[in-house]
Amino acid sequence: MYTDIVDLREFYESDLGQMSRRMIRRRIRAIWPDLRGQIVMGIGYTTPYLRPFIGEADRVVSVMPASQGVTFWPPEGPGMVALGDEADLPFGDNTIDRVLLVHGLEGTEQLRPMMREIWRVLAGGGRVLTVVPNRRGLWARADWTPFGHGFPYSASQLKQVLREAMFVPERTGHALFMPPLRSHVLLKTAPAWEEVGGRWFKAFAGVTMIEASKQIFAGVSSRRAAKQPTKRRLIVPLPGGAAPAARDHADDGATTAS
Repeated sequence: MYTDIVDLREFYESDLGQMSRRMIRRRIRAIWPDLRGQIVMGIGYTTPYLRPFIGEADRVVSVMPASQGVTFWPPEGPGMVALGDEADLPFGDNTIDRVLLVHGLEGTEQLRPMMREIWRVLAGGGRVLTVVPNRRGLWARADWTPFGHGFPYSASQLKQVLREAMFVPERTGHALFMPPLRSHVLLKTAPAWEEVGGRWFKAFAGVTMIEASKQIFAGVSSRRAAKQPTKRRLIVPLPGGAAPAARDHADDGATTAS
């Protein structure tokens, strides 16, 4: 079940929420350093993390699930947020280059349909970046934050979800190593926690992030192709009322045959 939009907004307005936004945004930027010319879509509550891409990406849009609620964003310009069903995204096939999924995977009740929709709208070579609470981290137990709600995942569980939805996991990242406490003194040490935790304690990060590419199946096996009989070309005379170009093509074929 999704966290309510009011609770999400209040969390990210707090000191703890602003710190978590900075730490997660830093890791997202490391994975996606340059999105010039790309169409970026966020699903869930992604507006705290999409702002760096405004003015860089070709287009930026955020889809907030109906059961979560919606808020206008950004406040200083035209709206870039749509309220929709995560299992029925309002975009055409192969139209999105990058999908950012935050506060979405752990709360949805339509996991498989949502992942299939993400696969559908992603263009060939497109990437999805999922950010979920780490089930071994302290943040998954902190119910005063949105990361303490829903179903947390281990890295192996998240990779399995992506593979079942026909995605290929490419890169894994981690963030939020600081304990989820509201102490102002502790918040000032967050960069140090990220540095040490990123080197030595990745298994205990607050969130796990996996970037995956869209997998497309194509081709016919050589064994099956070898069993198929060779097809012979059949020339059928066209009626006299056929279009001129078609009659000319047919006459050329008849001359060649003779």
